[in-house]
Amino acid sequence: MSFPGTKALIPGLIAGVIVGTGLMIPMQSADAASITVTATIRDFSSAHADFQQSVGANETGIVLSALGPDGKPVYNEAAKGITGASSTTTNGTANFNQWYNNVPGTNHTFTTSLVASETAPGSGVFSYVNSSYFPINGLGFGNEGNTSNFHFTTEINTEFTYTGGETFSFTGDDDVWVFINGTLAIDLGGVHGPASDSVSLDTEAAVLGLTIGGDYDLDIFHAERQTSGSNFNFTTSIVLVDAPAVPEPGVAALLALGLGGIVVSRRRKKA
Repeated sequence: MSFPGTKALIPGLIAGVIVGTGLMIPMQSADAASITVTATIRDFSSAHADFQQSVGANETGIVLSALGPDGKPVYNEAAKGITGASSTTTNGTANFNQWYNNVPGTNHTFTTSLVASETAPGSGVFSYVNSSYFPINGLGFGNEGNTSNFHFTTEINTEFTYTGGETFSFTGDDDVWVFINGTLAIDLGGVHGPASDSVSLDTEAAVLGLTIGGDYDLDIFHAERQTSGSNFNFTTSIVLVDAPAVPEPGVAALLALGLGGIVVSRRRKKA
């Protein structure tokens, strides 16, 4: 498996915006044998305040129940404190805001694809299972003397059409947050061994704001923060497709001018 380096600022993002305008969006069929999603991996040094520093513990409530306007998790300052004084595994807003944003000198960004295979022919249930999830060994800050690169985050942005009856389950470590339609559906925060949770879309439809036939986002945010193991497993009957990419803050306006005023936003109003 190979990983491209961090994208060049303008050419790479322009390509992503062209895809994001709807000119070329990949589709996956409900009767496909597998579904493929794109994962953005951000590598951190073990010297970062939130990586390899904290005492292992399950910790829910690290993030708010709604994604921010930028489509990223929002640190729960009311519960954890602006500097993380009330958190057992994190160290405040400024450090957390680096997890899912490109910060030169603090993290290195890569992309890869994860393929979830149908559990049985015709079942419509797809599973990705990886009990040794180390997608960037030797890259970024490197393994830092360890057998694998243990300090990184994963961000997956997908879309789906809600047809009724779908479920999504996740087992992994460390932190995992799954947002559906911008609302927190699974909270497995903290530095811990493999932990599991699941969501039935029918059961939670009212809370998540789902209507049959509507198109919605499903976003996964994960962090691997300590050297003990790395598990990343999900099973779902949702037919997921990659969501169009969103430019980094501050670049969107520049790209819009360069593309003749095209404005792209993945966080559109759903049906």
